[in-house]
Amino acid sequence: MARDTAAFAGRSAEMVGRQVAGYRIQDEIGRGGMAVVYRARDLRLDRVVALKLLAPELARNDTFRKRFTHESRVAAALDHPHIVPVFEAGETDGVLYIAMRYVEGRDLRHLLDREGPLPAGTAVRIGTQVASALDAAHDHGLVHRDVKPGNILIARGTDSEHPEHAYLTDFGLTKKSLSLTGFTTVGQFVGTLDYVAPEQISGRPVDGRCDVYGLACVVYETLAGRPPFLRDDDMALLWAHQHDTPPALTESRPDLAPRVDGVFARALAKSPDARHDSCMAFVTALRAALGGRPAQAGPAAGGHPATWADESAVPEAGERPQAPPRWAEPVFRTGPWPDRRDTP
Repeated sequence: MARDTAAFAGRSAEMVGRQVAGYRIQDEIGRGGMAVVYRARDLRLDRVVALKLLAPELARNDTFRKRFTHESRVAAALDHPHIVPVFEAGETDGVLYIAMRYVEGRDLRHLLDREGPLPAGTAVRIGTQVASALDAAHDHGLVHRDVKPGNILIARGTDSEHPEHAYLTDFGLTKKSLSLTGFTTVGQFVGTLDYVAPEQISGRPVDGRCDVYGLACVVYETLAGRPPFLRDDDMALLWAHQHDTPPALTESRPDLAPRVDGVFARALAKSPDARHDSCMAFVTALRAALGGRPAQAGPAAGGHPATWADESAVPEAGERPQAPPRWAEPVFRTGPWPDRRDTP
């Protein structure tokens, strides 16, 4: 594997059937500039996993490898119902790898491309689940830095009040490491342009509030059908994140209460100090502005945390619960891995 570039040269067929660190590769499910993700079988425990192989040059950087080991352990320790679990991370034959739970479901990018803007109750339910995952990571000292629809899996939920279950993936165990090891330089950042916080663009220190900004961009898109800023080229888009005022959400969704505009104005503030203190604080404020009410908590053991729903999403007394919507069915198997618009 040390000298084999097939995994990163577009020849994924050559990797099918190969064994990497106790995992037999079955097929490719996604790739980005620094990694390729495969569906693979864990030969020791006889289960399917998502196996992420990092570009070989990363393993040759001692500082990166040390950061990778540390951040992998922290990520593997995260036990949260809305975070895709990391099973194992290590190095074999000069290649760094991460084995994660393989989740069958649509990613939010596919869902938005197919369905367009979502009902407010659905958007807030998804946003709340992702917010709880992000805040849990922040409590462990991890900042995601690349919150986007493609990194949010939507699988079938448990009942009519929880018709979808969101998983946050690709915690980017490498993102902080890349910035510390020369793989990014001054003026570069790690993130996706439509959702990147101003402080990431300018190279300032980041904390969990950059994820508040990214999550707000994602939730804005789930409601409006487009991210807050649309520009003709990347430089104009970066300038907009740093200097322009995002359009009021109610311009695209006049059916929503005007108070939501103030919630997004705060969450998308240019200065981190002006934003909500946590991701959950943002979605809680949004729920209040939308006039919803708390839904019942999910199952106590391994179920959903309390989520929010529109009044219309809760069945009336005696009403038969409806089945989860068609798009919540896990009918396809590709994962929400980085696309080619991602930065290194």
